[in-house]
Amino acid sequence: MALVTFSGYPSSGKTHRAIQLKEHLERRLSYNSQELKVVILSDDSLNIDRSSYDDSRSEKSARASLFAAMQRQMGRDTILIVDAPNYIKGFRYQLYCAAREFKLRVCTVYVVATAELCRRWNSERPDGRGYNAETLDNLIARYEEPSSMVRWDSPLFTIPWSESDVPIDSIWKAVTEDNVKPPNVGTQAVPKAPSDALHTLEHVSTLVVSAIMAEQGLSGASGGRITLSLSETLKPGVTLPARSLTLSELQRMKRQFVTVQKKAITLGTVEKGKVDWSEESVANKFGDYLSENLKG
Repeated sequence: MALVTFSGYPSSGKTHRAIQLKEHLERRLSYNSQELKVVILSDDSLNIDRSSYDDSRSEKSARASLFAAMQRQMGRDTILIVDAPNYIKGFRYQLYCAAREFKLRVCTVYVVATAELCRRWNSERPDGRGYNAETLDNLIARYEEPSSMVRWDSPLFTIPWSESDVPIDSIWKAVTEDNVKPPNVGTQAVPKAPSDALHTLEHVSTLVVSAIMAEQGLSGASGGRITLSLSETLKPGVTLPARSLTLSELQRMKRQFVTVQKKAITLGTVEKGKVDWSEESVANKFGDYLSENLKG
């Protein structure tokens, strides 16, 4: 249903605000008899230690774990609260794109506290889960503040440390009433080629070459449009030049065609997202390729 992304300095009170928000949302959902659940996803819930932020490699792994868990939890029956530093705007954009792909409403909660307060609260944590002092300063220095001017941080709700509670009325409206933005090309999953696409590509293009050589042996080098009978259902057309084609020339054209199509298989998409690796499609594509590239 919705994704609520928390952001703020480490030890700025994000978890406290996330719990406040969860309690408010659950109370309102019960009043409205809505069969929805509110879930908080955090480093603590995933057992990600604060030491993961001590170096870039372990931090990258921690973010990947958080993102994967978020994708598993997202759903049309869930208000998901991501309680993590989320201090990199590129990562917040990644969360936003995932939410759009699932057709969820989104909003960002920016928990504000001064650097000095965060250092003090970090050192006073009773559970011993504080950040290393050097790591804390490094994360604060690298923090990229959310902005209501960019779509992945909007709508943005800013909560200073001096406020006693979260702006539940505004957040409730954002997660239950705001328009759901549909996925666009940048947020949709890329269609993938089937696992046997490469085999189909090699097999069918070889059949086409063999069929052209056989047809040339029967009818000569008259050229023009011909239909190749590769099987009962596979009959691609190709326009040939009015000259004799050698096997080496056709094999060279085949290698060029296969190389181009291999790139499409690797990228997973071709022709503006349309993927068709059936034998008929490959045969027709190769026939068109030969028609355009064989010189008279």
